[in-house]
Amino acid sequence: MASISATSLLFFLGMWCPLTFTGTVIEDLNNLQPPSDFNSIITNNCHSNPSLRYCSATTPFDLHEIFKSTIVASHLCNISNNPNCVESFPEINLRGQPKIAPLYLSFTFFWKFCPLSILSIDLANSSLKGSIPGEIFYCSQIQELDLSHNHLSGDIVLDKFSGLENLTFLNLSYNEFSEIKISDRHFFERFNSSSFVHSGLLPNHQRFRIKALLLLVGFPVSVILMVIFCGWLCFWRPDFLPDFLKRKHRFTPSILKAATNGFSKRNLVGNARNVSIYRGVLRDGNEVKIEIYWDMKSGVKRTRFVEKCKILVQLCHANVVPVMGWCDHREFSAIITEWINSENIETWLLNTIPPWKQRLKLILGVAAGVRYLHEECPEIVYDLKSKSILLSEDGEPLITRFKFHDHRHGSSKKTYKFGVFILEMVADKRELEDFENHESGFVDWVKMQYPDNIESVIDKRMKNAGNVVEQAIEVIRLGLMCTDLSTSRQPNWEQICDLLSNLYSMAAPGSLDNKTSRVKRGEGHTHAHHR
Repeated sequence: MASISATSLLFFLGMWCPLTFTGTVIEDLNNLQPPSDFNSIITNNCHSNPSLRYCSATTPFDLHEIFKSTIVASHLCNISNNPNCVESFPEINLRGQPKIAPLYLSFTFFWKFCPLSILSIDLANSSLKGSIPGEIFYCSQIQELDLSHNHLSGDIVLDKFSGLENLTFLNLSYNEFSEIKISDRHFFERFNSSSFVHSGLLPNHQRFRIKALLLLVGFPVSVILMVIFCGWLCFWRPDFLPDFLKRKHRFTPSILKAATNGFSKRNLVGNARNVSIYRGVLRDGNEVKIEIYWDMKSGVKRTRFVEKCKILVQLCHANVVPVMGWCDHREFSAIITEWINSENIETWLLNTIPPWKQRLKLILGVAAGVRYLHEECPEIVYDLKSKSILLSEDGEPLITRFKFHDHRHGSSKKTYKFGVFILEMVADKRELEDFENHESGFVDWVKMQYPDNIESVIDKRMKNAGNVVEQAIEVIRLGLMCTDLSTSRQPNWEQICDLLSNLYSMAAPGSLDNKTSRVKRGEGHTHAHHR
């Protein structure tokens, strides 16, 4: 292959290069050796035209490189359709030739000795990818460079372009370059803006205007929507807000509706006149009892309701159910307390045979709770019926129902209610069902048995051991004193608690029967409010 002539190689390149980038063409070109007189030809050329690039090389002539570049230049000049390649080589035109353009760009030896006559390079629409080919910057004398309609990308290195001092036309349109820095824009001011259409270099003003419009319109709208959303959360679902933004103890209808599955019948555990009681689960997982009052629609009633609730949420006593908050709405008012998953005392008395000391413990617990409420908030009215008082997990009685209607109970009336509760705790509840809805009738019946036939009032199921009968009679006497509204015989709460404490300390040991039956989950609330 070393003996092949230059003319034959040009024919070889012309036949294969437009079709494929085979390794054979490159290998044959590398194996080609210059003719014997090529050194003298180069020397004469440098004497006649010292500006030739290979003439200014500091190292001795690389004849093989120069020879290959001469052959490639001759061939490239011809396929670029220059009119007279013997005399001059003014333009490299590989536009629309994606198969051979990368091949010629790979001939570094040619670009290193780029003929000074080349003033224009056109590589448009040649499917070039990656960054701008660095080889073209060897041709520092060029005046025109067209790299449009390719897939070039990345940043533009302006230091390389600064070497093209004669460049007057540059086309980088329809590529995928990165947007230039503002500080580098001065370089591109030398050229027409049409040189960078869809190149990615310059900001897209239309897109910028759209973004600006979206920002100017979208940001205020977003702020307004955010304010509306936050307002909605604050007024309707504050349980979604962080703790420091929540309104403590205040519940909204939406929160209660979500907690009860839309006030579903499945969550309804009690119903009475103008009152509905639901079991619910808050967003934080806490189970609650929601007591809804449907008749508190007047402004005065609602104001009084909220004032009382503000007091209730501050209460803390072992025998008073914790009040978590309230809901004040034009359609209804509601009080929210912890859900006590146990039975009420009425059910406990009917279904078990509680020993005397256990009964006495519950009476003392209720008395302690009433005394606390009387001292802390005497204006609060509460329900002391045995069906409204629940047992906690550790066996403590809990006052769970509060009354918010216009009628008010004075201290004497509250003491009377407690006296009735005492008598219920001592008597056999099963034999007193006739008096269930007639409180005064029950009290009158007990008074008729006192003192001659008082033992007939005592629950006969209790074991008559030790001083049980004597203590029971003493408690009945206390109950009758509490229910006496006609005289000033009613004891105060300090006297009541002291008497019960003394009786409890002297009571014989007793515990719940091991066979004590238990009601189903939630039955305590159901019994408390269905009747």
